[in-house]
Amino acid sequence: MSIFLRYYEHIITLCSFYMDLRTKIKAVYRQLKYFYKMKIAIIGGGAAGFFSALSIKQHFPNHEVIILEKTTKVLAKVKISGGGRCNVTFDQRNSIELSKHYPRGENYLKKAFDIFGVGDTFQWFSERGVALKVYPDGCVFPVANDSQVIIDCFMREASRLRIKIEYQAAVQAIRLDQDKFILETREKNYQFDKVIITSGGQPKKSGMDWLEKLGHAIVDPVPSLFTFNMPGNPITALMGNVVEKAVVKVEGTKLVGKGPLLITHWGMSGPAILLLSAWGARVLNEKEYKFAVLVNWLNDQKEMELQIVMSTVIATQGGKMMGNLNPFPISNRLWHFLLQKCALSLELRWQDLGSKSINKIMNVLINDRYEVSGKTTFKEEFVTAGGIALKDVDIRTMESKIIPGLHFAGEVLDIDGITGGYNFQAAWTTGFIAGKGVGE
Repeated sequence: MSIFLRYYEHIITLCSFYMDLRTKIKAVYRQLKYFYKMKIAIIGGGAAGFFSALSIKQHFPNHEVIILEKTTKVLAKVKISGGGRCNVTFDQRNSIELSKHYPRGENYLKKAFDIFGVGDTFQWFSERGVALKVYPDGCVFPVANDSQVIIDCFMREASRLRIKIEYQAAVQAIRLDQDKFILETREKNYQFDKVIITSGGQPKKSGMDWLEKLGHAIVDPVPSLFTFNMPGNPITALMGNVVEKAVVKVEGTKLVGKGPLLITHWGMSGPAILLLSAWGARVLNEKEYKFAVLVNWLNDQKEMELQIVMSTVIATQGGKMMGNLNPFPISNRLWHFLLQKCALSLELRWQDLGSKSINKIMNVLINDRYEVSGKTTFKEEFVTAGGIALKDVDIRTMESKIIPGLHFAGEVLDIDGITGGYNFQAAWTTGFIAGKGVGE
């Protein structure tokens, strides 16, 4: 037994030695990576592109980083987002709860947000002199209420860290030459050690052919975050009218959107509609954007609850004209519109309502039907569902599982969130991981 114990002790000692040696080797390797100089390309000068570039320089200051932007300006979507204010993120620090706001990519992002989450975003901007403010609805904007402060921050950091930006450099193809990436543009070819693709979403799959040729699976892109067109519908005359709490359902489906609803000159918009369009992006695309919606103008109010309200009004104020007495949390303009839709006179007194008329009013208040025919992109903030299939990308580094040294970040991936800062948070998160990942 004593001999066995001595051998056991020797084994334990050897194991400890090799574990310690392994740790030291890893530490040396990390140091070598820190000082080793690589040339890295960022394809796309948007939010994810800049965050990827800055992450590289944060973790590996010696690396040479070049952003290749196909247009004449960078950070265009940052500029216009949030009505020119830039909805930086959403104040949800729990990774699981945060990921629930992404119709595509939820499970993937749970892990990603543990690496770089909302709290990290606040800290990152704070360290660079950009103060952020949380609004009552949870949306986060710069205190300055101007997207330009975000752009200035990125440009200032890029200049300080000597990140190069080349404009009108549209990458048309990527090929491998031994251990180097050759990026082909119309003007010239570039050679890099590693590449991060942050080219954003594409309206058609054909726009991602150059990525599919590399062996990656592409999930067909379809629009997300769009408003509903109702051409010729009389409700468009109420443009500008807002119902703070509404519920909208797509008839014949389980799709539901809740929140403020805005009536526009082309149909319906607002958070309730945008939420519905995000979760239903693929279903509505299959319907070719021709479908019917059912609107509950009274939020979640049920028929029985509505009956009580109406009975009380008839019993206590039955002598008043319906056009003069609106007992519901909607504007008088909308109330009058709904009465006319029921073919009821504004001068009709509540006490003179028959049972059929009561049923009509209740139905139009909580189950109002509208035909949708077409969509409109929400304030030029084009978002797509689809892109590089997540199964082909390592969440720990955002590196392609098909081609080592090739990484992805941002909307080029099959990731999209609802409105409210979620898409920018996904850009910051995946960009940070990709930038750090080039050295893993």
